[in-house]
Amino acid sequence: MHRTIPTTQRRITLAARPHGVPRPTDFASSVGPVPAPAAGEVLVRTVYLSLDPYLRGRMGSSATHSSSAPAIPLGGVMEGGTVGEVVVSAADGFRPGDMVAGSSGWQEYAVQPATALRRLDPAQAPVSTALGVLGMPGLTGWAGLVEIGGPRPGETVVVAAATGTVGSLVGQLAKRRGARAVGIAGGPAKVARLRELGFDAGVDHHAPDFTDQLAAATADGIDVYFENVGGKVWDAVWPRLNRHARVPVCGVASAYSAVGPAAGGDMSALLSHLVTRSIMLRGFVFHEFTHLRPRFEAEVSAGLRTGELVHHEEIVDGLDRAPDAFVGTLAGEHLGKRLVRVGEDPTR
Repeated sequence: MHRTIPTTQRRITLAARPHGVPRPTDFASSVGPVPAPAAGEVLVRTVYLSLDPYLRGRMGSSATHSSSAPAIPLGGVMEGGTVGEVVVSAADGFRPGDMVAGSSGWQEYAVQPATALRRLDPAQAPVSTALGVLGMPGLTGWAGLVEIGGPRPGETVVVAAATGTVGSLVGQLAKRRGARAVGIAGGPAKVARLRELGFDAGVDHHAPDFTDQLAAATADGIDVYFENVGGKVWDAVWPRLNRHARVPVCGVASAYSAVGPAAGGDMSALLSHLVTRSIMLRGFVFHEFTHLRPRFEAEVSAGLRTGELVHHEEIVDGLDRAPDAFVGTLAGEHLGKRLVRVGEDPTR
């Protein structure tokens, strides 16, 4: 399909470093040129934009959280994973019409090196899943649980932020391995969603009796805790970790927008607990496990085809709505994976 390529495009840039929780005014909308690819590059039209909590770290100015990559410069285009359509190719192996996953950011068009793109097959799975359950979030959850958590039959696996893409997949994968899955989420609606996903128990961290709920749901202690949140959730979890427990630390959402030192319990008590119970605490980023993508895709895609694994997407239409949608994502107002549809999806 031949597409007319405009000379200008819309994009969302970082206007200010947030102080605490980001606001829509920390972003700016502008118009810029559509670039042309050089040798070895392709021009990609953005179809879907991924809204992920790690992007808060890229915005800078948190008192307690440091990102694994440099902050976005002020005035720079916001970063973000994308699915798009190749419209011009100056690289072998790609042609117009190919659907690809990459990192075009918050803009309608972007030039990317061919080596940074992954071709997608719409016949195998909806292309949007390349930003969710079959993308970076899915690989993050799978690798953290399988390679670090290593759940065994009969063990108890607890997952924070359990209705998100990462957490919901972790819980379902734990169940596939014969473990007992306990999800932590915010609010009755999300706890109800955990039951629909097959979790053995759901705990509401907004409830005044959260600590008691967690104790009742983990009467035999916790063998694997998949950490996405930190803060009061971590404070309630760590005293319940069993001997030889494993703790994959994927994220610490409570720190992303902190404006002062993190609150928490006695660090010396925690360290003592880790020693006396031989607990493994391991932070990670998904890049460490990209070599395992074939194993990850084989298991998860098969589970999706049979219906044994389920996922949920929320799609917001329009690039201009990305700032509000991102702020809402950080506030936890969504279920599953939240995406922005920037342009027409030719596969649907």
